[in-house]
Amino acid sequence: MTLSRVEVITSVERRRRWPRAEKERLVALALEPGASASEIARSAGVHVSQLFRWRKQLCERVTPQLPAFVPVIVEPSAEPAPPPDAPLPRRRKASRESRIEIELASGDRLRLEGDVDGRALREAIAALRAR
Repeated sequence: MTLSRVEVITSVERRRRWPRAEKERLVALALEPGASASEIARSAGVHVSQLFRWRKQLCERVTPQLPAFVPVIVEPSAEPAPPPDAPLPRRRKASRESRIEIELASGDRLRLEGDVDGRALREAIAALRAR
């Protein structure tokens, strides 16, 4: 003899009330890899759109709220401010130092700093490729 689950609605209300734990269980089943939402909804006796609505409602609540403000600490500068009548310091020319980093398909890396001669760069890359 096969026993099946029977639900008797005794009130005037025709909607079924689902406990939150049951909603969470069904949504968790639907989120598993390879799960079919249609099959899960059919086995629970709900329409698949209801399952998607529960998933949307439950997943929205899980997203954490980001803080509106981040604390900032302002400290006084270490250098004393020059007097207002003092001459402005001379600006230095911006240095043209550069850094080049090349990673080859073999996994070798070549890091070059400062002014780079094009001919020397070609020779370095050729030497790495020959290895």
